[in-house]
Amino acid sequence: MRHWLFRTSLLLATVLATAAATAVPAAACGEEDGPHGMAAQPTGSPGAEKNVKAVGNVPDAKGAIALQFLQYGNRDVMVVSGQFGVKTYDLTANPAKPKLIGQLNLPGMWETEDTEVDPVRKRVFLARDPRAFGGNVRTGESGIYVVDLADPAKPSVMSYVKVPAGHTTTCINDCQFLWTGGPAKADSQPAEWGGRPIWVTDIRNPRQPKVNPNPIELARNDGKTDYVHDVQVDETGVAWASGRGGVRGYWTAGMHKDPVTGKLRLATPTDPVPYAGGGIKETAAPSKFMHNSFRPIGNRAKDGGDTGHWGDGNLLYATEESFVDGCAGDGVLVIASLTGSYGGEGWRSTPQKPFRLNTIGTWSVAGQEGSDPASADCSAHYFDVRDKVLVQSFYAQGTRFLDVSDPTNPKQIAYYRPADAAAWAPYWHRGFAYVADNNRGIDILQLNAR
Repeated sequence: MRHWLFRTSLLLATVLATAAATAVPAAACGEEDGPHGMAAQPTGSPGAEKNVKAVGNVPDAKGAIALQFLQYGNRDVMVVSGQFGVKTYDLTANPAKPKLIGQLNLPGMWETEDTEVDPVRKRVFLARDPRAFGGNVRTGESGIYVVDLADPAKPSVMSYVKVPAGHTTTCINDCQFLWTGGPAKADSQPAEWGGRPIWVTDIRNPRQPKVNPNPIELARNDGKTDYVHDVQVDETGVAWASGRGGVRGYWTAGMHKDPVTGKLRLATPTDPVPYAGGGIKETAAPSKFMHNSFRPIGNRAKDGGDTGHWGDGNLLYATEESFVDGCAGDGVLVIASLTGSYGGEGWRSTPQKPFRLNTIGTWSVAGQEGSDPASADCSAHYFDVRDKVLVQSFYAQGTRFLDVSDPTNPKQIAYYRPADAAAWAPYWHRGFAYVADNNRGIDILQLNAR
C-alpha cells in the first residue's frame, strides 16, 4: 500500500477541522465500534460519592478525552485533548484550580484516546480517527498530528501525516517513533482483517514524519489480524498492545531472544521482538476486546498489587471494554498472570489450539455500591495506579477507586458518580485524581484518608 508524506494535508485538515460540524458519530472505541454513551445524560439517580472530595471542576474542557502533564522548570502544565483539539492549563499556583493558558482549535477532532506527550521535547501527539471531522470508519481519513508545546500558551501543529490507522498513538523508544492502531478496518484494507493492526511512524524529524508501509502486530487474534486498540510501554521498555484477541508485549530496542523463532536478534520499532502475553481466559463479560493494559514492573511494581506470589512482573492489568444490554455483561477490569506465556505461546495460538492467560482477578461496576441501576453504560475504561490504589473510569457509572493490594480480590474503597457522568480516563497527579469526563470537562478529586 502506498503512503504519502502528504505535505498539503496539514492545510486541508485545518480547513476541514474549521468547517466541519463539531458533532461526532456515536460510535467510539468499543469492540464493535457501537454506541457507548459518548454524551451520557443524567439518569434517574442524583449521583453518589463516598470517601472522595471533589475539589475542582473545569467545565470549559467539556468534550475532554485524555490528559497529560508537562513540567517547565517549576511550572506544572496540564494538557487536555478532546473533541475541541488541545487545551493547556497552568496548575502551578493551585492544582485544584487549573488556569487556561493555551488552545489549538480542531473542532470535530476524534478520538485521540490516551494522548501521549514527549516530556523532554515538549510535544503532544494526536491520533486522528477516520470518524473525525464527520468521516466514517470505512472511508474516513486517519492520521497523526504532531503538536509543538515548547510554549504551552501557544500550541501549534508541527506536522500532520496520513496513517492507515488512527484511533490511538503511542510513544515508542523515547518518542522517536509512534505506534498507531485502530479502529475497525477500512474498505481499502484486506477483507479478512477484523480491524486495523499497528503502523509505525518515524518522528525523529517531527516536521516530516515517515510512515512505514508495513504494519506490525498481525495475526494477533488466534492467527487473525485484528483490531489493536492501544499500546502501553512498561518501565522495562516492553510495549504492550491491547485489542481484540488479548494483550501481547514486545521489545522495541536491544538484543533479545525471539521466543517464536528461538533466535537472538535486534529489536526495533518496525521489527519488534515478541516477549509475552496472549489471549485472556473468559471473564464475566462475553468480550475478548482488551482496551488498554498496565504491567507493574520496576519502580511501579509496588503500585500494582501483591509482589509476593505474583511479583517479578508477572501481573497484567487490563480493561475489557464491552457494551451489551444491561450492566451485568459489560466490560470489566481484568488481572491476569503472564506465567506460561514467555515461550511465544501467544503467537502460536489458533482457534483449534488456543492459548490463554489465566485470569486471577476481576472487578465489575455492576451492582456495586454507588452504582446507578438505571444506567446501562457500565463498561470499564482507562485506569491509573498509585500506591496500590487503582482509579478507573466507568463512563456513566463514574470514577471508582479500588484497593488492589490483593490482585485476586480488588475491593472498592471510594467512588464519585455525578448524575451526568461520562468518565473516560483518570490520572493521578500531585495527590489528586484528574478525571477526563466527556460531559463535565475535568473533575479534580481527592481521595479521603481511610
